[in-house]
Amino acid sequence: MEQEPLKILLIEHDASFARYVGEMLRQTRELSADMQSATDLKSGFSALGRDRFDVLLLDLCIPDGAGLANVSLIRAEAPRLPIIAAGDSDDETVALEAVQAGAQDYLVKSQLTPSWLERSIRYAMERHRVDTALLDAEQKYHTVFDHLVEGIFQTTPEGRYLMANAALARIYGYASPEDLIQNVTDIGQRLYVQPGRREEFVRLMQEQDTITRFESQIFRKDGSIIWISENCRAVRDARGQLLYYEGTVEDITQRRQAEEDLRNSEALYHSLVETIPQNIFRKDLAGRFTFGNQQFCRTLNRSLSEILGKTDADFFPPGLAAKYQQDDLRVMATGQTFATVEEHLPPGGDRMYVQVVKTPIVGTDGQVLGLQGIFWDITAERLAEENIRKANGLLAQSRQELHARNVEMEEELKMASQIQLTMLPQQYPSFPASAASGESAFQFTHRYLPTGAVGGDFFSVSALSDAEAVVFICDVAGHGVRSALITAMIRALVEELAPLASQPGQFLTKLNGDLLAILKPIGEPLFTTAFYLVANSQTRLVRYANAGHPRPIHLRRSQGCAEFLADPPGKRQPLGLFEDAVFQTSEFTLAPRDLVMLFTDGLYDVEGPDKTLGTPALVLAGVERRLRARAPQLFDELLEEIRRFSATQSFADDVCLVGMDFNPAPPPGCNT
Repeated sequence: MEQEPLKILLIEHDASFARYVGEMLRQTRELSADMQSATDLKSGFSALGRDRFDVLLLDLCIPDGAGLANVSLIRAEAPRLPIIAAGDSDDETVALEAVQAGAQDYLVKSQLTPSWLERSIRYAMERHRVDTALLDAEQKYHTVFDHLVEGIFQTTPEGRYLMANAALARIYGYASPEDLIQNVTDIGQRLYVQPGRREEFVRLMQEQDTITRFESQIFRKDGSIIWISENCRAVRDARGQLLYYEGTVEDITQRRQAEEDLRNSEALYHSLVETIPQNIFRKDLAGRFTFGNQQFCRTLNRSLSEILGKTDADFFPPGLAAKYQQDDLRVMATGQTFATVEEHLPPGGDRMYVQVVKTPIVGTDGQVLGLQGIFWDITAERLAEENIRKANGLLAQSRQELHARNVEMEEELKMASQIQLTMLPQQYPSFPASAASGESAFQFTHRYLPTGAVGGDFFSVSALSDAEAVVFICDVAGHGVRSALITAMIRALVEELAPLASQPGQFLTKLNGDLLAILKPIGEPLFTTAFYLVANSQTRLVRYANAGHPRPIHLRRSQGCAEFLADPPGKRQPLGLFEDAVFQTSEFTLAPRDLVMLFTDGLYDVEGPDKTLGTPALVLAGVERRLRARAPQLFDELLEEIRRFSATQSFADDVCLVGMDFNPAPPPGCNT
């Protein structure tokens, strides 16, 4: 299916330059584009409101504009539109300011060519896609962060907030984390109710570096007081210097109130024990009260003389009185103890829950004479149980929501894994192109084992001509989504650097510069190694360059040996770290039946049962034991051998192996 042309909006007041840009777009080799022009910023905004565009080309010097501020204005109007700024100045400072303002690239108008314009458009779209993906991932992270129930904080030792989430702001009664950070600039004075409480917190942190369940009363923004529980740890730098405290806060006001209520109840209980704390009474066979202790008298708000000889019907509502009498009859008829929890409504009092135990009173002749009852108030316990049931219900709901989020994230990672696999070679080129796969001068084998759903290893195999093959392998530090995004960018850059494909040293030098340009605005460069070779089946010459990557192994089957390739001259430097890095080209000669094996460090980055660490020498020894094995068999057996060496029987990092067998066709007239 033919790809739809890119829709490009050019905001440019110079009509001749606008025509020049349109002509250059028509001259591009691999870019199909429809361009719409706007002569000023106002008409440019109108075009953005009417239509959707894939890329915006912006002249920084349009008459009704504001220079570099135009970039920010357009970003606010169309935040997901890649912007390429153009100007007359060939000044690196201007270019950097344009990118910092939100542009994906800056072009000098006098230096513009069709190929440069095409590259800039592709680069801008790819970078914008990566930036958008990172922003979406960050937004998803902040959504989860701000919807946690627990408060999260970072503070300086002096008592100033560096960071707080929305939950902490809600607990403390502030409108937002920013509101909290702005208003609470001295935690010891502004937050804690008890003087010296912050100093006690700091003292414990200095002694232990961590603290758990540090419970305190604090002032909310409106002046109300709540109880909190803090868990915290000290964060230090590599030299052990304290940077800040970070931890979590939980509102435990309800629990502390319940504990306080319980303590009061227990204190009341023990004080009443000294004067017969429970409500105790006795009844005869007719249900008349024959005894009541002082607590029971207080419960009924009657003196003992007013209780004796009366029945439940004289003190309680008819429904309750009938139930009490029915329970009494059961105890006296069966002679068995009866225990229950029931509602109780003393005369003139509030409804309450009581624990009741009734036992028969048996005479010396074994006959039941009446019963004795004891009951006590358990209203608080019943309410606490109800609160616990409600809390468990909320907890179950939270677990379900968390499970749903986990399922969603797993599905996204599964899709990312499938997309990454499609970036790897699905089939290999033949040399020459007309040769059948089994008759190609170069034959390739690979094994790719990511440790997670997505990985940071990548390789490619391509043809420069019928005689020249290119093999590229790289390893981005770490493994996971961030590493996978960097490999996707490297893949795009490799395709863009096709003009330098025949020069390994120049190729890696240019790749390093382009990768630095992408990673520098992010502020977090990633350690990336790479190896690049070009092999010629006619001259049998292999030229290569190495960017800090593990040295490939050269199997010289005709000589019965295997050895590491020599490092090219110069420093061993990775990609994406040093702007002045220059990579040199080395070369060696192939013999028939030779195999060149490229691999990432995940192949030997394992630890044996005796804490022995894997090294490249471990890989070379495994290869030397299998010099005559075909590449697929060699790779599978080597992977299994290193798995068995590992204490965990698995690999800790992503693993990628690529093999290039050299089997040239025999000279014409030669019988094999």
